[in-house]
Amino acid sequence: MVDARLTLEKRIEAELASYDGFMGIYADDFHGNVISVGADEKFETASTIKVYVLASLFDQIEKGNASLEDMLTYKKEHVIDGSGVLCSLDVGTELRVKDVATLMIIVSDNIATNMIIDYLGLETINACIRRLGCRDTVLHNPIDFEKYDRLGTTTPRDYAGVFVRLAKGELISPQSDKKMVEILKKQHYNSMLTGNFPPVYIDSDNTDDVLIHVASKSGSMDACRNDGGIVYTPYGAYVLVMLNKDFSDAMYYPSHPATVFGSRVSRMLLDQFLALEGRFVL
Repeated sequence: MVDARLTLEKRIEAELASYDGFMGIYADDFHGNVISVGADEKFETASTIKVYVLASLFDQIEKGNASLEDMLTYKKEHVIDGSGVLCSLDVGTELRVKDVATLMIIVSDNIATNMIIDYLGLETINACIRRLGCRDTVLHNPIDFEKYDRLGTTTPRDYAGVFVRLAKGELISPQSDKKMVEILKKQHYNSMLTGNFPPVYIDSDNTDDVLIHVASKSGSMDACRNDGGIVYTPYGAYVLVMLNKDFSDAMYYPSHPATVFGSRVSRMLLDQFLALEGRFVL
């Protein structure tokens, strides 16, 4: 019999004992079992704030104040370095809101993000965040690394709560939530959340069907490395969020300690969920 004292939290604590940084974790298996480590600590969001921006967009669409078919113009004031593909296009390019929002998520396009922030308005976005009950989350400003040294603030509990409600169809509306999940499933950067998953589960080249899907959004800045989302398995779904800060190495590279330890924690939770056929705890 497994010792009842060997909880997932204690196993995570042991795994992170040699980690040079602090990892906040929140996980929910939708069966009443929640894993919480530093869940109310505040972290820089980096690009994870883009999920909140996406939610605000669909909230405004529900209210009739926005449309996925509206056309947005890529303006000079939207230009910013960093991730994405719009930096390769000419200023003056016009795109549908739907396409800009998709680029904001799936390739974490910073220019697309600024276009959506400009379209909605900063206060509209923050008002939506407050209505969603994310009391410790705020979008401070558009993305501009020369003018601002931060982008957003959130907690593991707030960020995970968005995904929990998305998975249940209870964030904006069932129809809008389904559309957001489909966008989040196309997100390209899952090195922390799925980096240590067995390839046979997630690579369609190795099997007739992908057994595990994720709808997620990661984010990185000098001071943080974050990832989180919904993990869909043959036994059902669970939510996992991992936010990192206080590490000493600000460089970006695939084997960054935050990514390595985050992928280990994620694999630990996946193994437990699969072994218990859809739960973290019996």
